[in-house]
Amino acid sequence: MSAPGIVWITGAGSGIGRALAVRYLRAGAIVAGTSRRVDTLDSIPGEARGAGGKFHAMPADMTDPAAVQDVVTRIEGEIGPIRLAVFNAGTHIPSPGKAFKAGTVRALLDSNVMTVANGLEAVLPAMLARHSGQVAINASLAGYGGLPLASAYGASKAALINMAESLRLDLENSGVAVRLISPGFIKTPLTDRNTFPMPFLMPVEEAAERLWRGLDFERGFEIAFPWQFAMILKILRLLPYAAYFPLVRRFTR
Repeated sequence: MSAPGIVWITGAGSGIGRALAVRYLRAGAIVAGTSRRVDTLDSIPGEARGAGGKFHAMPADMTDPAAVQDVVTRIEGEIGPIRLAVFNAGTHIPSPGKAFKAGTVRALLDSNVMTVANGLEAVLPAMLARHSGQVAINASLAGYGGLPLASAYGASKAALINMAESLRLDLENSGVAVRLISPGFIKTPLTDRNTFPMPFLMPVEEAAERLWRGLDFERGFEIAFPWQFAMILKILRLLPYAAYFPLVRRFTR
C-alpha cells in the first residue's frame, strides 16, 4: 500500500512516466499526471483497471513556468499536498558530431533540464514549508560520461545529475529528500526509434517496478538500473581518458 499524499509525475503520458503512474495506482496511491496531451493521460486509469488508487489528469507544457505553477497550485489546492514529485518529462534527439547543431542542444536543455527546473521551483516552497516531501529527478546513465551521438542529450542529463547532487547538499536536514534516477536503455517509444544495439534493454514495466520500490522503500540518493549497465558505466567514468575512449568505442561499436 502506498503512503498518504499525492504523487505527481511529469511526462506521465508515455514511457517510464506512464508505467510508473500505473504502478503507483496499483499500490493504491493518488496520482496526478502531467503531460502536454490530455488524451495520453485520460487512458491511464483504464490501464490500471481494478487498482485501488485514483488518477487526476493535469495536462501542461512543462517548459512554461506559469503553466507548471498553475498545475502545482491546483494539485495542492484541489487534491492535497504533494508528497513525491517525479520529474520525468523529457526527450531524446541524436546529435552526431559531424552534424552538430546548437539548436539540438537548446531543444534538449529546454525539454530535459528546464522542465525539471520549472517543476522544482513550483513544488519546493510548499514542501520546505511543511518540512516534508521528496523530489526525484530522472536523468540517465548517459549523463555519466560522453557517449557517441549524445553530445546534446548526454549534456542535458549530466546537468540534471549535477543539479540533483547540489540540491541534495543544499536541502540536507530540510525534511525534503532529493533522489536521482539514472536509467539505462528502457523499452519505450523513444528507444524504439534507435537503430543500434542497446545493451541490457529493460522492459518498461520492470523499470517502473524498480523505480516504485526505490522511491517508496529505499532511502539512498541514486536509483540506477539496469544494475549491470550502471556498474559498467560507473567503472568507465573512473578511468583516465586514455582508457575511457577506447573502451567506450569498443563497447558501443
